[in-house]
Amino acid sequence: MSDRGVGAADAAQVGSVPWPERDPAALGLPVSLDLPVVGHLDALADLAAGAGYLEWRRYRHAAALHTELVVPEEDYDERAVDAYAQCAARIATVLSVSQYVAERLLDNAVALRDRLPRVFECLRDGVVSPTFIRTIVFRTELIHGRPYQEQVDADIAAALRKPGSWSTARVRDLCDQMVYRRDPDAVRERREEALKGRCFFTEAGLDGMATVGATMSAERAAIVARVVERLAAQVCKHDSRSTGARASDALFALVKHAPFGCDCGRPECAFAAVDADEVAANAARIVIHVVTDTTTLTGPVPAAAPTADTAQPAAHPQTQEANTAATAPHAGRSADEVEISDGAEDGGVENEAGVDVAVVDEAAVDVITADEAAVDEVAGENVVADDAPVEEAEAVEAEADEAAVEETVAGEDAAADAAAEPEPEPELVDGVGFVAGLGIISGAHVRDLANDPDAVIRPLGDGTDTPLPATQPADPYRPSTALDTFIRARDRYCTWPGCNTPARDGDLDHITEYDHTHPERGGQTSATGLGAKCRFHHLLKTFGDFVDDQYDDPDHPGRIIRTFTIPEGRTVLGPAHTGFDTHPGLDMIVFGDPPATRPPSPGSKPTRPAPRTEQKHARRRQERNRNRLRNKLNGIRPPEPDDAPPPF
Repeated sequence: MSDRGVGAADAAQVGSVPWPERDPAALGLPVSLDLPVVGHLDALADLAAGAGYLEWRRYRHAAALHTELVVPEEDYDERAVDAYAQCAARIATVLSVSQYVAERLLDNAVALRDRLPRVFECLRDGVVSPTFIRTIVFRTELIHGRPYQEQVDADIAAALRKPGSWSTARVRDLCDQMVYRRDPDAVRERREEALKGRCFFTEAGLDGMATVGATMSAERAAIVARVVERLAAQVCKHDSRSTGARASDALFALVKHAPFGCDCGRPECAFAAVDADEVAANAARIVIHVVTDTTTLTGPVPAAAPTADTAQPAAHPQTQEANTAATAPHAGRSADEVEISDGAEDGGVENEAGVDVAVVDEAAVDVITADEAAVDEVAGENVVADDAPVEEAEAVEAEADEAAVEETVAGEDAAADAAAEPEPEPELVDGVGFVAGLGIISGAHVRDLANDPDAVIRPLGDGTDTPLPATQPADPYRPSTALDTFIRARDRYCTWPGCNTPARDGDLDHITEYDHTHPERGGQTSATGLGAKCRFHHLLKTFGDFVDDQYDDPDHPGRIIRTFTIPEGRTVLGPAHTGFDTHPGLDMIVFGDPPATRPPSPGSKPTRPAPRTEQKHARRRQERNRNRLRNKLNGIRPPEPDDAPPPF
């Protein structure tokens, strides 16, 4: 029996040298903690990558235990406490954790080993945070044993290794996108079962409290949330309740048809008593924004095998111009880029009408579809078979001797056996949609929304090469509706690294500050010049010393590169996964240049920003230009993953 880890009562129970006694230099760590700010940040980034490697080692050891203790018996082990439970119990005992925690550790280890080996390598190399692993394992659980399992693993790993930063929501969307595109039938079946299982429940809690909950479709949940949030906002700034407490009271007021009011107690408060029913009746309907491709409306198509000339990831099915017929039920709508608007229930609370689903059409992409390839191939085979001369077949049969006849009979038997075997079903690839605030939904879900009687398909473009207006006609500072929709569909979330706030709930920020006096100096309103930010990060960039930048990617027209520089000079790349990766058709939308501005007349007295603000904006412009020049001279565009900080 091993006595490793056993020592004095107050000694650390480890099997080797305690961590505090190990040589930091041997581990590649700073010997001293007396570092400048940049040194501490570099150490934190390095430790984050090291934590990924240590987590990889931990999963490797757990997977090795599974191989040794569970695999030999798992096919016939019917004990109540089987080999799996006993293996997890060993881990739980050694780590002093619960059986549940140990089994989750074992589940993750086995999933990474068997289902996601390439994602497992990303964890080892420090390109993905350990905090994202459970999300990836959970969101890909349904692909286990499927023929496309390896492809999904490869697609996720390739995306994780792209330069850029990640957040929990972006990782979740990435996994859902890869799974939903390749599993349309199973996703629809699971969705139907989930809808059948929707429920309402209450659960008693402590201190006289209880929990009320319900399961429903994602769009209905979004509608309920918007209604409650709008009513909960009917208070003044002196209300003492938290946001969650106000929302709880607002939900009860809606159900009970009771008044809802501010608790400030001030006689002059305009929100002392608010009629919840009146707020719901007088408010405009709620809009649920959904972004998707036009081809998603046509349903799944067989996946085409990539060739050397037209290799495309199967997760991004291309389309042909004929696929614009997907919008045929909605007469008069363009199929270049589409927004689908789905009607909401009465009592909505947003100043827009309907549920807003954006569909991106890839008709401009000149790539043959899988349907066309399959038809061409079958047609070619039929032509060869039909053109084969009958005389040749008769001549061959006439000249055959007994041995040849026997060989032919054997061949026919083998062919009959092969024909008796069922042909593998063609792999189907479906589109996906993105619901603001909720993430990726399946193509079947999108089609259900599009077929709703209240649904409206609204194009972003007109199907031509004519540039869309970038600004409002009378104000070059304000983006047009088309550009506003495009930016939010492209960015999806706040573009600040690690932020999960939906772009629909945030602001549109001029990356280079707009100069209202001299707009020609930069900061114009354009697709490249605008980015989505939540209110906090917008204020942080505006009033702090953080510098962000975004510019066109010279290797991928239509796409942009983002960077964020902290006050100490360290630069982090922006999001690695955006709407471009889910809806490639966004690349095809072009906006016109902002209108020319007139200089102020000599007799007028133009208003100028405060000197401090003007100097800060000038410094930021200089720093952006300096960074771009330095990167260009050094051949850095963008930095390789090994040179960039870990994307978390």
